[in-house]
Amino acid sequence: MLEYEMIVHAARVLKDVTRVTPLLESELLNRRLGFRFLVKAECLQRTGSFKIRGAYVKIASLSKEERAAGVVAFSSGNHAQGVAAAAAEMNVLSTIVMPQDAPAVKLRNTAQYGAKVITYDRSTGDRAKIAREVAEQTGATLIAPYDDYVLMSGQGTVALEIADQLAKLKTTADALVCPVGGGGLIAGIATVMAELSPATAVCAAEPEHFDDTARSLIAGERVGNEPGYNSICDSIVTQIPGEKTFPINQKLVSHGYAAPEADVISAMQLLADEMKIVVEPGGAVAVAAVLRQRATWRGKTVVAVVSGGNVDLSAWREFLG
Repeated sequence: MLEYEMIVHAARVLKDVTRVTPLLESELLNRRLGFRFLVKAECLQRTGSFKIRGAYVKIASLSKEERAAGVVAFSSGNHAQGVAAAAAEMNVLSTIVMPQDAPAVKLRNTAQYGAKVITYDRSTGDRAKIAREVAEQTGATLIAPYDDYVLMSGQGTVALEIADQLAKLKTTADALVCPVGGGGLIAGIATVMAELSPATAVCAAEPEHFDDTARSLIAGERVGNEPGYNSICDSIVTQIPGEKTFPINQKLVSHGYAAPEADVISAMQLLADEMKIVVEPGGAVAVAAVLRQRATWRGKTVVAVVSGGNVDLSAWREFLG
Protein backbone atom coordinates (compact mmCIF):
# COMPACT_ATOMS: atom_id res chain seq x y z
CA MET A 1 0.00 0.00 0.00
CA LEU A 2 0.90 3.66 -0.30
CA GLU A 3 1.40 5.40 3.02
CA TYR A 4 2.15 9.01 3.95
CA GLU A 5 5.46 8.00 5.57
CA MET A 6 6.61 6.54 2.23
CA ILE A 7 6.12 9.95 0.63
CA VAL A 8 8.05 11.70 3.38
CA HIS A 9 10.89 9.19 2.78
CA ALA A 10 10.67 9.84 -0.97
CA ALA A 11 11.14 13.56 -0.34
CA ARG A 12 14.41 12.77 1.47
CA VAL A 13 15.54 10.61 -1.46
CA LEU A 14 14.78 13.45 -3.88
CA LYS A 15 16.59 16.15 -1.90
CA ASP A 16 19.07 17.88 -4.25
CA VAL A 17 17.73 15.80 -7.16
CA THR A 18 14.45 17.48 -8.11
CA ARG A 19 13.40 21.11 -8.02
CA VAL A 20 10.84 22.64 -5.71
CA THR A 21 8.59 23.97 -8.45
CA PRO A 22 6.78 27.29 -7.94
CA LEU A 23 3.17 27.84 -6.95
CA LEU A 24 2.22 30.57 -9.42
CA GLU A 25 -0.51 33.17 -9.04
CA SER A 26 -1.83 36.19 -10.95
CA GLU A 27 -3.66 38.83 -8.93
CA LEU A 28 -5.37 40.17 -12.05
CA LEU A 29 -6.56 36.68 -13.00
CA ASN A 30 -7.87 36.10 -9.47
CA ARG A 31 -9.83 39.32 -9.74
CA ARG A 32 -11.41 38.27 -13.04
CA LEU A 33 -12.23 34.75 -11.84
CA GLY A 34 -13.63 35.72 -8.45
CA PHE A 35 -11.52 33.20 -6.54
CA ARG A 36 -7.88 32.65 -5.59
CA PHE A 37 -6.24 30.43 -8.18
CA LEU A 38 -2.78 28.92 -7.69
CA VAL A 39 -0.90 26.83 -10.23
CA LYS A 40 1.72 24.23 -9.27
CA ALA A 41 4.08 24.44 -12.24
CA GLU A 42 5.53 20.96 -12.64
CA CYS A 43 6.23 21.90 -16.25
CA LEU A 44 9.30 23.61 -14.74
CA GLN A 45 10.52 20.40 -13.11
CA ARG A 46 13.63 18.64 -14.43
CA THR A 47 12.73 16.78 -17.67
CA GLY A 48 9.70 19.05 -18.07
CA SER A 49 7.25 17.09 -15.91
CA PHE A 50 6.66 15.55 -12.47
CA LYS A 51 7.64 12.10 -13.73
CA ILE A 52 11.29 12.23 -12.67
CA ARG A 53 10.13 12.24 -9.03
CA GLY A 54 8.64 8.75 -9.08
CA ALA A 55 11.16 7.35 -11.54
CA TYR A 56 14.13 8.40 -9.42
CA VAL A 57 12.65 7.08 -6.17
CA LYS A 58 11.79 3.76 -7.80
CA ILE A 59 15.22 3.23 -9.39
CA ALA A 60 16.92 4.31 -6.14
CA SER A 61 14.99 1.54 -4.35
CA LEU A 62 16.46 -1.20 -6.57
CA SER A 63 19.26 -3.43 -5.38
CA LYS A 64 22.80 -3.13 -6.76
CA GLU A 65 22.21 -6.27 -8.82
CA GLU A 66 18.92 -4.98 -10.21
CA ARG A 67 20.48 -1.67 -11.21
CA ALA A 68 23.33 -3.50 -12.95
CA ALA A 69 20.78 -5.26 -15.18
CA GLY A 70 19.22 -1.95 -16.22
CA VAL A 71 15.65 -0.71 -16.42
CA VAL A 72 12.96 -0.63 -19.09
CA ALA A 73 9.82 1.48 -19.39
CA PHE A 74 7.06 2.27 -21.86
CA SER A 75 5.71 5.78 -22.28
CA SER A 76 4.46 8.38 -24.74
CA GLY A 77 7.13 10.71 -23.44
CA ASN A 78 7.07 12.16 -19.93
CA HIS A 79 7.63 8.93 -18.01
CA ALA A 80 10.19 8.05 -20.69
CA GLN A 81 12.23 11.16 -19.99
CA GLY A 82 11.86 10.80 -16.23
CA VAL A 83 13.14 7.22 -16.27
CA ALA A 84 15.94 8.01 -18.74
CA ALA A 85 17.19 11.00 -16.72
CA ALA A 86 16.90 9.23 -13.36
CA ALA A 87 18.68 6.15 -14.69
CA ALA A 88 21.49 8.21 -16.19
CA GLU A 89 22.00 10.00 -12.87
CA MET A 90 22.54 6.63 -11.17
CA ASN A 91 24.61 5.16 -14.05
CA VAL A 92 21.88 2.65 -14.88
CA LEU A 93 21.22 1.56 -18.46
CA SER A 94 17.67 2.31 -19.66
CA THR A 95 15.54 1.12 -22.56
CA ILE A 96 12.37 3.04 -23.35
CA VAL A 97 9.50 1.87 -25.59
CA MET A 98 7.78 4.86 -27.22
CA PRO A 99 5.17 5.34 -29.97
CA GLN A 100 6.75 6.43 -33.22
CA ASP A 101 4.34 9.39 -33.40
CA ALA A 102 5.26 10.73 -29.95
CA PRO A 103 6.11 14.44 -29.94
CA ALA A 104 9.57 14.92 -31.44
CA VAL A 105 10.80 16.79 -28.39
CA LYS A 106 9.98 13.79 -26.17
CA LEU A 107 11.66 11.27 -28.48
CA ARG A 108 14.73 13.49 -28.85
CA ASN A 109 15.12 14.29 -25.17
CA THR A 110 14.69 10.67 -24.08
CA ALA A 111 17.55 9.63 -26.37
CA GLN A 112 19.69 12.56 -25.26
CA TYR A 113 19.31 11.48 -21.63
CA GLY A 114 21.09 8.30 -22.71
CA ALA A 115 18.25 5.83 -23.13
CA LYS A 116 17.98 3.26 -25.88
CA VAL A 117 14.67 4.15 -27.58
CA ILE A 118 12.52 1.48 -29.24
CA THR A 119 9.61 2.86 -31.26
CA TYR A 120 6.39 1.09 -32.19
CA ASP A 121 3.17 1.76 -34.13
CA ARG A 122 0.60 3.00 -31.64
CA SER A 123 -2.32 1.59 -33.68
CA THR A 124 -0.99 -1.94 -34.00
CA GLY A 125 1.75 -2.42 -31.39
CA ASP A 126 1.57 -3.42 -27.72
CA ARG A 127 4.05 -1.27 -25.80
CA ALA A 128 3.68 -3.20 -22.55
CA LYS A 129 4.35 -6.50 -24.35
CA ILE A 130 7.46 -5.07 -26.02
CA ALA A 131 8.75 -3.78 -22.68
CA ARG A 132 8.08 -7.11 -20.96
CA GLU A 133 10.01 -8.92 -23.71
CA VAL A 134 12.97 -6.58 -23.22
CA ALA A 135 12.83 -7.24 -19.47
CA GLU A 136 12.74 -11.02 -20.02
CA GLN A 137 15.62 -10.94 -22.50
CA THR A 138 17.91 -8.62 -20.54
CA GLY A 139 16.89 -9.04 -16.90
CA ALA A 140 16.03 -5.35 -16.72
CA THR A 141 13.49 -4.13 -14.17
CA LEU A 142 10.26 -2.79 -15.65
CA ILE A 143 9.50 0.68 -14.26
CA ALA A 144 5.71 0.98 -14.42
CA PRO A 145 4.32 4.39 -15.42
CA TYR A 146 1.90 4.61 -12.49
CA ASP A 147 0.85 1.28 -10.95
CA ASP A 148 3.65 1.02 -8.38
CA TYR A 149 3.48 2.18 -4.76
CA VAL A 150 7.15 3.23 -4.55
CA LEU A 151 6.80 5.25 -7.75
CA MET A 152 3.58 6.83 -6.41
CA SER A 153 5.44 7.90 -3.29
CA GLY A 154 7.77 9.97 -5.44
CA GLN A 155 4.86 11.61 -7.26
CA GLY A 156 3.26 12.44 -3.91
CA THR A 157 6.13 14.78 -3.07
CA VAL A 158 4.39 17.33 -5.30
CA ALA A 159 1.74 17.67 -2.58
CA LEU A 160 4.30 17.99 0.23
CA GLU A 161 5.61 21.04 -1.59
CA ILE A 162 2.11 22.42 -2.20
CA ALA A 163 1.22 22.07 1.49
CA ASP A 164 4.42 23.85 2.52
CA GLN A 165 3.92 26.61 -0.04
CA LEU A 166 0.32 27.18 1.05
CA ALA A 167 1.43 27.35 4.68
CA LYS A 168 3.96 30.03 3.78
CA LEU A 169 1.16 31.97 2.09
CA LYS A 170 -0.87 31.53 5.30
CA THR A 171 -3.73 29.89 3.44
CA THR A 172 -5.27 26.49 2.72
CA ALA A 173 -6.87 25.12 -0.42
CA ASP A 174 -10.57 24.38 -0.68
CA ALA A 175 -9.83 22.21 -3.71
CA LEU A 176 -6.82 20.74 -5.46
CA VAL A 177 -7.38 19.66 -9.07
CA CYS A 178 -4.93 17.28 -10.70
CA PRO A 179 -4.52 15.85 -14.23
CA VAL A 180 -5.10 12.11 -14.30
CA GLY A 181 -3.96 9.38 -16.66
CA GLY A 182 -3.32 6.12 -14.84
CA GLY A 183 -3.79 7.80 -11.49
CA GLY A 184 -0.35 7.64 -9.87
CA LEU A 185 0.17 11.38 -9.40
CA ILE A 186 -3.25 12.03 -7.90
CA ALA A 187 -2.94 8.96 -5.65
CA GLY A 188 0.25 10.37 -4.17
CA ILE A 189 -1.20 13.87 -3.88
CA ALA A 190 -4.44 12.67 -2.29
CA THR A 191 -2.52 10.60 0.26
CA VAL A 192 -0.60 13.68 1.39
CA MET A 193 -3.62 15.96 1.47
CA ALA A 194 -5.60 13.43 3.52
CA GLU A 195 -2.83 13.65 6.11
CA LEU A 196 -2.00 17.37 6.02
CA SER A 197 -5.17 19.07 4.76
CA PRO A 198 -8.16 16.70 5.00
CA ALA A 199 -10.64 19.52 4.32
CA THR A 200 -9.18 20.02 0.83
CA ALA A 201 -11.22 18.30 -1.89
CA VAL A 202 -8.87 16.50 -4.28
CA CYS A 203 -10.42 16.32 -7.75
CA ALA A 204 -9.43 14.51 -10.95
CA ALA A 205 -9.24 16.24 -14.33
CA GLU A 206 -9.18 14.26 -17.58
CA PRO A 207 -9.63 14.86 -21.31
CA GLU A 208 -13.12 14.47 -22.72
CA HIS A 209 -13.73 10.85 -23.86
CA PHE A 210 -10.84 9.69 -21.62
CA ASP A 211 -12.49 10.32 -18.25
CA ASP A 212 -12.16 6.73 -17.06
CA THR A 213 -11.25 7.76 -13.52
CA ALA A 214 -14.25 10.10 -13.17
CA ARG A 215 -16.63 7.44 -14.45
CA SER A 216 -14.98 4.75 -12.33
CA LEU A 217 -15.45 6.86 -9.20
CA ILE A 218 -19.16 7.10 -10.01
CA ALA A 219 -19.47 3.39 -10.86
CA GLY A 220 -17.52 2.25 -7.81
CA GLU A 221 -15.28 0.06 -9.94
CA ARG A 222 -12.67 0.39 -12.69
CA VAL A 223 -14.34 1.33 -15.98
CA GLY A 224 -12.52 1.62 -19.32
CA ASN A 225 -12.86 4.22 -22.05
CA GLU A 226 -14.90 3.67 -25.18
CA PRO A 227 -12.71 2.98 -28.24
CA GLY A 228 -12.60 5.18 -31.31
CA TYR A 229 -11.50 8.51 -29.83
CA ASN A 230 -8.26 10.46 -30.04
CA SER A 231 -6.94 13.29 -27.90
CA ILE A 232 -4.31 16.01 -28.09
CA CYS A 233 -3.61 15.18 -24.41
CA ASP A 234 -1.24 12.33 -25.29
CA SER A 235 0.58 12.40 -21.94
CA ILE A 236 -2.48 11.38 -19.88
CA VAL A 237 -4.47 9.16 -22.23
CA THR A 238 -4.97 5.73 -20.64
CA GLN A 239 -7.56 3.03 -21.24
CA ILE A 240 -8.52 2.26 -17.64
CA PRO A 241 -7.45 3.34 -14.13
CA GLY A 242 -4.58 1.42 -12.57
CA GLU A 243 -5.25 -1.67 -10.46
CA LYS A 244 -3.20 -0.22 -7.59
CA THR A 245 -4.00 3.47 -8.07
CA PHE A 246 -7.77 3.19 -8.27
CA PRO A 247 -8.47 1.83 -4.76
CA ILE A 248 -6.48 4.76 -3.35
CA ASN A 249 -8.29 7.27 -5.51
CA GLN A 250 -11.67 5.68 -4.84
CA LYS A 251 -11.09 6.32 -1.16
CA LEU A 252 -9.49 9.77 -1.29
CA VAL A 253 -10.51 11.58 -4.49
CA SER A 254 -13.69 13.65 -4.28
CA HIS A 255 -14.82 13.49 -7.91
CA GLY A 256 -13.65 14.05 -11.47
CA TYR A 257 -14.11 16.47 -14.35
CA ALA A 258 -13.79 15.96 -18.12
CA ALA A 259 -12.36 18.85 -20.17
CA PRO A 260 -13.15 19.30 -23.88
CA GLU A 261 -10.16 19.97 -26.13
CA ALA A 262 -11.28 23.56 -26.80
CA ASP A 263 -11.10 24.23 -23.06
CA VAL A 264 -7.66 22.63 -22.86
CA ILE A 265 -6.36 24.91 -25.61
CA SER A 266 -7.89 27.94 -23.89
CA ALA A 267 -6.13 26.88 -20.68
CA MET A 268 -2.80 26.61 -22.52
CA GLN A 269 -3.31 30.13 -23.83
CA LEU A 270 -4.21 31.48 -20.40
CA LEU A 271 -1.15 29.87 -18.81
CA ALA A 272 1.07 31.47 -21.43
CA ASP A 273 -0.57 34.88 -21.05
CA GLU A 274 -0.99 35.02 -17.27
CA MET A 275 1.71 32.71 -15.87
CA LYS A 276 4.25 32.97 -18.73
CA ILE A 277 4.68 29.18 -18.99
CA VAL A 278 4.54 26.78 -21.94
CA VAL A 279 2.34 23.79 -21.11
CA GLU A 280 1.52 20.64 -23.06
CA PRO A 281 -2.18 19.78 -23.55
CA GLY A 282 -2.27 16.99 -20.97
CA GLY A 283 -0.53 19.21 -18.48
CA ALA A 284 -3.20 21.91 -18.86
CA VAL A 285 -6.24 19.69 -18.23
CA ALA A 286 -6.60 20.58 -14.54
CA VAL A 287 -6.53 24.29 -15.34
CA ALA A 288 -9.12 23.71 -18.07
CA ALA A 289 -11.37 21.88 -15.60
CA VAL A 290 -11.06 24.64 -13.00
CA LEU A 291 -11.92 27.35 -15.52
CA ARG A 292 -14.87 25.37 -16.87
CA GLN A 293 -16.25 25.07 -13.33
CA ARG A 294 -15.35 28.61 -12.27
CA ALA A 295 -18.77 29.37 -10.78
CA THR A 296 -18.20 26.50 -8.33
CA TRP A 297 -15.13 28.13 -6.81
CA ARG A 298 -16.32 31.70 -6.21
CA GLY A 299 -14.71 33.11 -3.08
CA LYS A 300 -12.59 29.99 -2.55
CA THR A 301 -8.93 29.00 -2.96
CA VAL A 302 -8.13 26.45 -5.66
CA VAL A 303 -4.84 24.82 -6.66
CA ALA A 304 -4.36 23.23 -10.08
CA VAL A 305 -1.39 21.04 -10.91
CA VAL A 306 0.22 21.65 -14.30
CA SER A 307 1.84 18.27 -14.80
CA GLY A 308 4.08 18.86 -17.82
CA GLY A 309 5.35 21.16 -20.54
CA ASN A 310 6.91 18.80 -23.07
CA VAL A 311 5.35 19.98 -26.29
CA ASP A 312 6.91 20.76 -29.65
CA LEU A 313 6.83 24.54 -30.01
CA SER A 314 5.54 24.23 -33.57
CA ALA A 315 2.61 22.14 -32.31
CA TRP A 316 2.07 24.52 -29.38
CA ARG A 317 1.84 27.49 -31.75
CA GLU A 318 -0.56 25.54 -33.95
CA PHE A 319 -2.78 24.67 -30.98
CA LEU A 320 -2.99 28.31 -29.96
CA GLY A 321 -3.65 29.49 -33.50
